[in-house]
Amino acid sequence: MHIEHLALWTTHLEELRAFYETYFGAHAGAKYTNAQRQFESYFLTFADGARLELMRVPNLRAAEDAWPPLTGYAHFALSVGSVAQVDALTQRLQSEGVAVVDGPRWTGDGYYESCVIDPAGNRIEITV
Repeated sequence: MHIEHLALWTTHLEELRAFYETYFGAHAGAKYTNAQRQFESYFLTFADGARLELMRVPNLRAAEDAWPPLTGYAHFALSVGSVAQVDALTQRLQSEGVAVVDGPRWTGDGYYESCVIDPAGNRIEITV
């Protein structure tokens, strides 16, 4: 058994697609649109086959605007392969204005990671 994909609701569909393509090497499939439901999505595929679905509908509230606060999704982790790659990607993201909220550092449970915020406010751990 394996996780087939992770899905995120977003108010920033095109911006998130570009973010994950630019910094994490994801490849976006064709945009899916269901006009009746006013639904749009992209499936992004990463080099190892993992997939992330980005989804949007009208009047979706951004997580930072939701009250009461949303529960559930906390973060997801993307492995880049080495300590040097975690450092390099974190430095690149920071130099291009992406918020780095933690690390890079070794954690108590043995991960080498940094944590960044994507354009929609989602936390991403960048790990070895």
